[in-house]
Amino acid sequence: MASTTSPTLRQQRLGTELRKLRERAGLNTSAAAGLLGVNQSRISNIEAGRYAVSADRVRAMARMYSCANDALVDALAAMTGGRTRGWWDEYREHLPASYADLAELEHHACGLRVALVLHIPGLLQTPEYARAVIREAVPAFRSYEVEHRLSHRMKRQGILHAADPVPYTAVVHEAALRMQFGGASTVRAQLRHLLEVSEMDNVTVRVIPFAGGGTFPGTGQSFDYVLGPVPQLDTVQRDVAPGSQFADADTELAKYRAVVDRMEATSLSSPESRDFIHNVLSSM
Repeated sequence: MASTTSPTLRQQRLGTELRKLRERAGLNTSAAAGLLGVNQSRISNIEAGRYAVSADRVRAMARMYSCANDALVDALAAMTGGRTRGWWDEYREHLPASYADLAELEHHACGLRVALVLHIPGLLQTPEYARAVIREAVPAFRSYEVEHRLSHRMKRQGILHAADPVPYTAVVHEAALRMQFGGASTVRAQLRHLLEVSEMDNVTVRVIPFAGGGTFPGTGQSFDYVLGPVPQLDTVQRDVAPGSQFADADTELAKYRAVVDRMEATSLSSPESRDFIHNVLSSM
């Protein structure tokens, strides 16, 4: 069984979910190790994501933990095996680990629901607009750091154009449409691009206008809600200064699911949103 000292977010999540199953069964690591015929440290390492685990082992653990949720067990079994390399691994030497973890998370996502207030979502950005946004970081990135982040962001967009593209819904506040990242010409090109991608079958763009009335859901939070194969494996991603912050606790998922539900309910429909973006573009 292979081990690693730097497990990916996906490996850590598998371990976390196995720990949750064990704890719900009322077993400590010693008792679980006895049932599986391994030493206690093996259980700890599996739950920390430091040891690869087979699908058969995951199913055996689920049976011992009396987990009757077949869909969850199947999803966990699909997350097993050794670490597989993706295009994002080439960036691990140049960017914080969270950048690679985000790309891997999106690659395996069953759907994405994104809420943005002050800028266009990264997966819908043009290179010029993305470069302007990245350059606003404090402290400022060096030129080569900007280009590494730009290249990474552009490659992430591939999930929207794959043979089996991920369903993607972006709720964007009017403020994001009017922010002048890169200047007027860059923003006009960005809005034209946003209109183009909003016509894709797997992409939905919805706008919350200033004049929408009522309170703003979630007090202006920006985040990605990443859908897993089952709701228990959903993940919330928030942008923070070093890169990304991830949350998967049941209470956090419920809160952010409610926020994005309310934001979508507050927003204009897709056709109304396209008309609104056209009007903003015409006014520039």
